[in-house]
Amino acid sequence: MALQTSPFPNGLVAGIHAVGWAFILPCFWFLDRLIAVVKSTTLEQTQRLEQECYLHPLKVFFGSIIFFILFLATAPLALLGFILWAPLQACRRPFYYHRETPSSPEKETHRGFELVGKASFGFATANLCLLPDSLARFNNLGHTQRRAAAIGQHIVQGVCRPHICIFVDSPSSCGTLSPSNSIFPPVNYPTYGATDRQSQTPSASQQGRAGHRSAPRALLSQGLHQQDDIPWEVSSLFPANVDILCLEEVFDKRAAQKLTKALRPVFGHILYDVGVYACQPPCRCSSFKFFNSGLFLASRFPVLEAQYHWFPNGRGEDALAAKGLLSAKVLIGQNQKQKNVVGYFNCTHLHAPEGEGEIRFEQLNMLTKWIGDFQTANKLPEEEVAFDVLCGDFNFDNCSPDDTLEQNHPLFEEYRDPCRAGPGKEKPWVIGTLLEQPTLYKDDIKTPENLQRTLEREDLRKRYISPPVAAEGCPLVYPETGQPWIGRRIDYILYRESSISKHCRTEVEEVTFITQLAGLTDHIPVGLRLNVIMDSDGADQ
Repeated sequence: MALQTSPFPNGLVAGIHAVGWAFILPCFWFLDRLIAVVKSTTLEQTQRLEQECYLHPLKVFFGSIIFFILFLATAPLALLGFILWAPLQACRRPFYYHRETPSSPEKETHRGFELVGKASFGFATANLCLLPDSLARFNNLGHTQRRAAAIGQHIVQGVCRPHICIFVDSPSSCGTLSPSNSIFPPVNYPTYGATDRQSQTPSASQQGRAGHRSAPRALLSQGLHQQDDIPWEVSSLFPANVDILCLEEVFDKRAAQKLTKALRPVFGHILYDVGVYACQPPCRCSSFKFFNSGLFLASRFPVLEAQYHWFPNGRGEDALAAKGLLSAKVLIGQNQKQKNVVGYFNCTHLHAPEGEGEIRFEQLNMLTKWIGDFQTANKLPEEEVAFDVLCGDFNFDNCSPDDTLEQNHPLFEEYRDPCRAGPGKEKPWVIGTLLEQPTLYKDDIKTPENLQRTLEREDLRKRYISPPVAAEGCPLVYPETGQPWIGRRIDYILYRESSISKHCRTEVEEVTFITQLAGLTDHIPVGLRLNVIMDSDGADQ
């Protein structure tokens, strides 16, 4: 059954909900501005010092009074709106679904399996901190609506450029030239599906789309490196031709709509405003959800099925948001015997506070079960499964003694983490993904190019990446002698092979740490490209 675009069962309910929210919004906005006017980011503080602005105290004083009065004046209307809005959450489906009609059906499919029996798929994840402006400022990030529009433009710029690889076979070869460092400027080039563009001709484009890129040669450089058989790079642009994108902390509804508007020309299938609101479970009200899950999924491929679950064990401020798991089944295309090829994609955002690993451990238990249930309920015998990916902000890393419980969860025996050497031990080339919030606007990291250079140097990286968290009562010794300084990597893209078709083989083509959103978020986005090869025996069955 096709997904419904609206989360409401009919237009009448949707209309009443819209009226209720329209009554709430002015009061909510004035409260947001009341807090924002007194909470500055470090960038704004620096700008005021440079401009010798002495009017800021007056702005804070009079702004606070005005917004407080307006907040009180609109509170009765907001109460009426809440009375209309809250009961309707019991019949609300947990997401909006936007589908962009393609110019032709072929633009939504990947013909790699059908033509040559192999294909390449790109995934990316990023935590954007798109909270209401006042709350985002506590993370040293402001102007949520402007950031949302800029982030959408940056992502499109990155994923729409040609994927160019240059191989030099001379003795002085430096290997491949990374797109982010190449002599070719980024170009807007809208495409669907993973492709390696080596020519501007249609035939070459189609051949690149059907195939997959081989691993870089022995001498790798200018961005693209290889260790432990895993090619990786720090890139100032999003990887070209990302197929599915998972974003976290897109809590603000207007920001989600701006992202959808920016991304929909490239990602024709988008799930946003994912989550539940008000009393949950409905009519029992064991908890009240002021915010949705913050999850946002954008896919080039059609979404066949989608399901959301919220974590019932949130605690403290995290319990105010409906954090959980979003699972989706996407239609990739067909194989050489015209059987449908599908993929499973799961995105999540776990409990945040440090020192509460037992909550995250239980949430990992929940999402493992929910993913299994979803795939069991939606897997058809005549389908081939090409990939099973889990990604998101896990809020624990693989180097902190405080996160030992989560590091040893059985999930990591099912799903493979290409950055992980074992429990509590990262591979030496890995880079932490959580930035220190007070430093977000320092010269070394405030632009994509500067952040890229900083992450590639260990002596600079340790100034700006969050360090590991010590176990309670134990001093922190990090890193161990002879080991590199990595920092907290809490953003993950994992893949599983046991749940895909037995005729498929998976290999990691590339892991990417992305700096394109420098100054726009406090996380470093991560990309993963997988090559999937379907044995000819499987295609013949």
